[in-house]
Amino acid sequence: MRARERRAQRRNAILLLILVLIIVLLTGLLVFRFIFRSHEIELTNPYQITDAVFGVRTKTSSQNRADPFTDGLCVAATDVPFDGISLEYAEAGAMMDLSQENVLFAQNIHERLYPASLTKIMTALVALKYGNLDDVITVDAVALDIDPESSVCYLELGDQYTLRQLIYGLLIASGNDAGNAIAYHVGGSIENFVAMMNQEAAAIGATNTNFMNAHGLQDENHYTTPYDIYLMFREALKYDVFQDAISKQNYTVTYTAGDGEQYERTWYATSYYFTGEASAPDGVTVFGGKTGTTDEAGACLALLSKDAYGNSYFSVIMKSDTKTDLYEGMNELLSIINKK
Repeated sequence: MRARERRAQRRNAILLLILVLIIVLLTGLLVFRFIFRSHEIELTNPYQITDAVFGVRTKTSSQNRADPFTDGLCVAATDVPFDGISLEYAEAGAMMDLSQENVLFAQNIHERLYPASLTKIMTALVALKYGNLDDVITVDAVALDIDPESSVCYLELGDQYTLRQLIYGLLIASGNDAGNAIAYHVGGSIENFVAMMNQEAAAIGATNTNFMNAHGLQDENHYTTPYDIYLMFREALKYDVFQDAISKQNYTVTYTAGDGEQYERTWYATSYYFTGEASAPDGVTVFGGKTGTTDEAGACLALLSKDAYGNSYFSVIMKSDTKTDLYEGMNELLSIINKK
């Protein structure tokens, strides 16, 4: 009798233990489900690499919101002073920190002025965007219909150059004849190419610009602003050929003349920084740029420079009284790099 009672007690104890284990197990599952799993979604990727804290930016989906037009641009609505800097002998100018997207100095940055050969920045941009660099261009009378006393590449009737070569001549030697040859080839006519220039200017936001030719020789309806030059220059820098051409002190090409023979011709840069007639401030390297000069436009210069750390800067001066004043004023702007 007692043996049966002891067996019954052991069985009941085992059943009770099993019940307790089941209860503990169920309780554990419930705790895990409602306490830990309920937070799992919140704990997934708690740190997003695209968060502003990490400095990595992403573009907003166009389905939600368009990117602002000024995204990535240096922007200034009015003059921006810099202590000790004054372009006394120039009408307008600007210095921009491209790495930080910041305007460091601006004087009459939105004033409409004659650009002279700074025009060729847009000529090169349109040619690079819409032309085929390997196309062979035969120089005709249209290309040579310019003032022979102006800046030229010394093209002659019947000469054959590639579009690539003429872009180098356009930017290095500032050849007006190269500008005409490029315009006629890429646009089908000078007039159509100029229309393309104006369309491209509008597309990049250069709304205070109007072109009448592809070289920059004087026309009262041909004008732009320092800020619009910045927009054109910035867009042109997206092309390797433009970057390479503006950095050259000289460039030698082999071309076929009208008599069928091949010759070499060397074009030389017009910037005083490349001819040795001017030197940048210590710690500043002039990478390259574009010059422009006419009686009405004065002396003009747009530059890409770098500091000792490789950060890039854009500077421009328009309508300086003389070339001496132009380079003194440009060095004044470049000196900001070491002072900011």
